[in-house]
Amino acid sequence: MPEYTIIYFNVRGRCEAMRMLLADQGLDWKEDVVTFDAWFQGDLKRDTVFGQLPAFKDGDVTLYQSNAILRHLARNHGLYGKTPCEATKIDMVNDGVEDLRVKYLRMIYQNYDNGKDDYIKALPTELGHFERLLAANNGGKGFVVGDQISFVDYNLVDLLRTHLVLAPDCLSGFPLLSAYVSRISSRPKIEAFLNTDAHKSRPINGNGKQ
Repeated sequence: MPEYTIIYFNVRGRCEAMRMLLADQGLDWKEDVVTFDAWFQGDLKRDTVFGQLPAFKDGDVTLYQSNAILRHLARNHGLYGKTPCEATKIDMVNDGVEDLRVKYLRMIYQNYDNGKDDYIKALPTELGHFERLLAANNGGKGFVVGDQISFVDYNLVDLLRTHLVLAPDCLSGFPLLSAYVSRISSRPKIEAFLNTDAHKSRPINGNGKQ
């Protein structure tokens, strides 16, 4: 079995999707938790490739960039579609997930007090893209691409669950997305992970805003 280690702060942030993936696939991993005090001292930051966390160790290999890490795991564990076309569609949807995540993080860390209401008002447009993508794939009854789970499902569901904390009614007008989040979250190993103290006690973001 591979030796996996997540190196990150004690937040869900950009690592909860990979944790969900690892849990769902029955893979073990370690957590190397970095404190903010240690990070701001600068030594660890200087050692990273892009001055950012998370980092991820796969045996002797250390990777950076959360989406690259998800793709690495997907390639190694059959979570990248069945055909090159499916893989490209998975990349396309994941780019859309990243676009929304960046908007969310910008609001959380730079404009929460003044920007939260406008962000929530704009959510239906953002979420509508994913509702239509689901509808176009087997009527929204399974996964966002193809007929088996892929890394983008973990990433999208994590982001949607995060938005349900921000705006609990945000999926009320999107029945396919709502059912999708429930369906993926109810997969036995994901449900078990989501019920762990480690997940429940881990804040979503590093500044306490959610």
